[in-house]
Amino acid sequence: MSEELDWANIGFGYRKTDYNVRYYYRDGKWGEMEISSSEYIPMHMAATCLHYGQECFEGLKAYRCKDGNIRIFRVEDNAARMQSTCRGILMPELPTEKFKAAVIKAVELNKRFIPPYETGATLYIRPLLIGTGAQVGVHPAQEYLFIVFVTPVGPYFKGGFATTPYVVIRHYDRAAPLGTGCFKVGGNYAASLRANKEAHDKGYSCEMYLDAREKKYIDEAGAANFFGIKNNTFITPKSDSILPSVTNRSLMQLAEDLGMKVERRQVPIEELSTFEEAGACGTAAVISPMERVDDIDEGKTYVFSKDGKPGPVCTKLYHKLLAIQHGEEPDVHGWVTVIEDK
Repeated sequence: MSEELDWANIGFGYRKTDYNVRYYYRDGKWGEMEISSSEYIPMHMAATCLHYGQECFEGLKAYRCKDGNIRIFRVEDNAARMQSTCRGILMPELPTEKFKAAVIKAVELNKRFIPPYETGATLYIRPLLIGTGAQVGVHPAQEYLFIVFVTPVGPYFKGGFATTPYVVIRHYDRAAPLGTGCFKVGGNYAASLRANKEAHDKGYSCEMYLDAREKKYIDEAGAANFFGIKNNTFITPKSDSILPSVTNRSLMQLAEDLGMKVERRQVPIEELSTFEEAGACGTAAVISPMERVDDIDEGKTYVFSKDGKPGPVCTKLYHKLLAIQHGEEPDVHGWVTVIEDK
């Protein structure tokens, strides 16, 4: 496989692999694991995922490491977040052991697609849960499908770990207060498409949302969590409408490990002027350092990198997290699942 693909230039997109793993929920219980080579899902036209948005997903990565083994990052935490989403939109929770078994099996079955060590590419893992039972009234389905597929990917942003510009968007909301913003459901991402396109059309890598209620506080940066650095403190917004990022939780812990203070609180948009560094974080990009944030409506620009390079704290956190994910530093927090491949 390494002879067939240009790992350094594969981009971040879908590429067919050999197998996916499935569980069906029928008659009030989860069935046994099934392995499929099909990329398609046979589905009733009245399935609740198509009409009422009963679906959720996760994203995590597997890494080929220097020691030859494969490492998957924080599987149990992704399972827990999916379970939280299930409670939020009334879907049956998949037990952690089934979630983890499906992820590991999907990785093992597609090992030939895991990019080689130090190529900058990874194997992206997408667990997906959808309501497949037919409903015409607005009710939860009686049947569900959980599926895990994988695909090799390059960096989420073309430049990889490099600074990019963001723009504040006020005329669209990512999620409503007391809505589904804290759950990883597709509707939140559908709601972001117009704003994201507008940001791209204006030359920005991504949009920044403010809270939907008052438009005073930073919400999320595109489809990622926001964080700012100042006075040896890692600061990230706290809100019931923000998705609890596994990557952000990891960075907060690593910041503490490095002797930094960590604050989760409301972050007024004006506070951007006080940050020494700022970034967005998530599974896909890990850390996307911000060059600047333009608040066009207010005629303000907040600059975090005058030379276009990531700041020292973002750089340190980024490399420390990658070192743990690749097995180059001790996994003192028990985040990594190792699949031996010798």
